[in-house]
Amino acid sequence: MCGLLAAVLQCAGAPAVSVVRADPRTGRLVRTVIRTRPAAQPAAGIAETVDRIARQNQLSPRLVHSVIQVESNYDPNAVSPKGAQGLMQLIPSTARRFGVSNVFDPADNVQGGARYLKYLLGLYQGDEALALAAYNAGEGAVSRYGGVPPFPETQGYVAKVKVLVGQAVPPAKPGPTEPPATEPPTSYNPIHEAMDSNGRIYYTSQ
Repeated sequence: MCGLLAAVLQCAGAPAVSVVRADPRTGRLVRTVIRTRPAAQPAAGIAETVDRIARQNQLSPRLVHSVIQVESNYDPNAVSPKGAQGLMQLIPSTARRFGVSNVFDPADNVQGGARYLKYLLGLYQGDEALALAAYNAGEGAVSRYGGVPPFPETQGYVAKVKVLVGQAVPPAKPGPTEPPATEPPTSYNPIHEAMDSNGRIYYTSQ
């Protein structure tokens, strides 16, 4: 995967991800275990907003939710030490580039982040790992290294998002439906009319 060899070993509760990467100095393979934060519950309305905006931008809602969880853990007021802001942790230049006027407005922030993700997926011809690497480290870093940069933070970021995307639960298939209960047919013995040789009429049942 463009220089990134990631093996997902555990993903329950707070998932642990084992990332095997080549050390840029020695070339030796190094294994790093990364733990993702337990998922926060989106505030009321945010989950629906993310789903709607993802579909508007022809993106998987699960992908956008996973990026948000890793970036801000659903905190719309998050600010990183590097100045990234809001749910999808947009830096000011990226926010301006994709038309975001208020990075702390959830819908505005997610719309900008979704547009950026869509742009990156188009740029890298659908390669999700490269798009995520560029989202984290910048397009210049991906271009410079010809793939996912050998930065532990970026490789861990790509691995964490892909683990969360892989945790999607397919919708449950409906089980076999029971036919509606019906009343059992009424059991009865029909009455038969008969006449004997003397002309007398009598009735019998079977």
